[in-house]
Amino acid sequence: MKKAYWIFLMLLGGLLSCQQASEKEYYVFSTFREPADAGLFLAYSEDGYHWDDLGGPYLSPEIGNQKVMRDPSVVKGPDGTFHMVWTSSWRGDLGFGYASSKDLINWSEQQFIEVMDDTSTVNVWAPELFYDDEAGRFIIIWASTIPFKFEKGEEEERNNHRMYYTTTADFKTFTETKLFLDPGFSIIDCVIVKRGKEDYVLVLKDNTRPNRNISVAFGKSPLGPFSNYSEPFTGFLTEGPTVVKIGNDYLIYYDAYGEKKYGAAKTTDFVYFEDVSGLVSLPEGHKHGTIFKANQQTIDQLIEASASKK
Repeated sequence: MKKAYWIFLMLLGGLLSCQQASEKEYYVFSTFREPADAGLFLAYSEDGYHWDDLGGPYLSPEIGNQKVMRDPSVVKGPDGTFHMVWTSSWRGDLGFGYASSKDLINWSEQQFIEVMDDTSTVNVWAPELFYDDEAGRFIIIWASTIPFKFEKGEEEERNNHRMYYTTTADFKTFTETKLFLDPGFSIIDCVIVKRGKEDYVLVLKDNTRPNRNISVAFGKSPLGPFSNYSEPFTGFLTEGPTVVKIGNDYLIYYDAYGEKKYGAAKTTDFVYFEDVSGLVSLPEGHKHGTIFKANQQTIDQLIEASASKK
C-alpha cells in the first residue's frame, strides 16, 4: 500500500511539474534584420531585460510591392493564436501584411490587407496590433501620408504622416478606415497601452525633422481622443517603441537608430522616466517590433527550430 502511495505521489508530482512548465511564460520580441527582405526574427527573455536570439527567418515576406517585412507587430489572441501585421513596402502599398500562427513557426498563408482607398497615399508604415478586451476586437493603427491633406508645418508633403486605424474581430472583415490621430504634426510609430478601465496611454514618435523622438499622451479609450502630450523622454533620432509591463514597472524599448543601438526607459506612471538602456541586452542587428508572451512549450519548440537553422 505504501509503495502504491509513493508511486501515486511521484506521478502527481510529475504531472504538476509538467503543468507548471506549460503555464510558465516568457517574453518574446518580434524583430527583423536590415534590409528587411529576409523576414521574421525572434528573441526571448525570462526577465524582460536580457534577450536571447532565436534567429530566423520564421516567415519570409511574399506580399507587397517591395516584399519586405519591417516592424512586425504580434499579439496573442484570447484563443491562443498569434496574429502578426507588418510593413510590406517602404512606399507604394495601400495596405500591410498579415499572417497568423499557433506556434510562431508554422504560419498561415500571407494576406495583403488593403486599408487606404486614396490612391495618392504615399505609404502604410508600422501597423501596430492592440487587442481591445473590453470590446472583443483587434485594433490596428498605422501611419500614412496623403499629400496636401493636413497642415504641412515643417514637413515636406510626402513625409507629413498621420495615424489611421481599422478594427476586426476575425481578420476576415474589417471596419472602414478612419483617422486615428492628428496632433497637428507628423506622427508615426504609435503604441496603445492599457493601464485600466478608461485609462490608456499612447506612446508615439514625433516625426518632425527637429524632433524625431518619443513621448506619450493619455486617453479614456484605446481609440482616443488623446491629450496631455508629454515632453519627449528619448533623444534625437529614436523610434519604434514597444512596451512591456514587468511587476509595477513599464519598460519602453525603442530603436535609437541615430546611435545604431537599442534603448530602454522605465516608468511607473508615464510621467517620470528613467533611462535603463545600460541594463538591457539584445541580439546584434535587432530592429523594432513588439513584445508579447509565450509559454514554455512554444519557447522550447522555437529553441529547437533555431538550432536546426544554424
